[in-house]
Amino acid sequence: MITPSTIGKNGIIDQITAGNNGVAVNSFYTQEELAGLGFKSIGSNVLISRKASIYGAKNITIGNNVRIDDFCVLSGKIDLGNHIHLAVGSCYFAGSAGIEIHDFVGVSSRTAIYAESDDFSGYAMPNPVVPDKYRNVTSQKVILHKHVLIGTGCTILPGSEIGEGTSVGSMSLVTKSLEPWGMYVGIPCRKIKDRDKRILQLEKDFLTEYESQ
Repeated sequence: MITPSTIGKNGIIDQITAGNNGVAVNSFYTQEELAGLGFKSIGSNVLISRKASIYGAKNITIGNNVRIDDFCVLSGKIDLGNHIHLAVGSCYFAGSAGIEIHDFVGVSSRTAIYAESDDFSGYAMPNPVVPDKYRNVTSQKVILHKHVLIGTGCTILPGSEIGEGTSVGSMSLVTKSLEPWGMYVGIPCRKIKDRDKRILQLEKDFLTEYESQ
């Protein structure tokens, strides 16, 4: 029988699964393997699924206590802070403009974040198999500030900056920057109310406990 192995001090489970030959293998890259993937920089206690797809690791920085689940796609210039979870099947298309994700951010499954996008007006041709002179690509950095929470199935478009503490509900479309500490839903998303700031005290309590271990 295959069972979970160790649990880190931040509560992340290092899951064990069975390989095709029946031998137990780690679902996540080992620390040694991560060091050999060529990231620009990578912190400690990082879990990246072997089923995640990483393009241009030399342009990606990863902080401490980060988990990247199965079928995530990371491409381009990406900066990840600390205590971040990128859930199953979420995609990050950063290009050269970049995607910046700050501490304590959670991105739910099937969310897609784009720092680059084709022109949909018909003025130019789309997709990367066409030479650049025929295209009109929008390229603007996307930033998710501290304590942002993104629900499942969201789409975030180039140039969006999501303020500290803001949450975006499931199946929402973010087309512009969002104010801090709001709760947003819809297509395109709109603010429905303020988000509680108690999370800031919880952060202090957590870090005090975590750093004492």
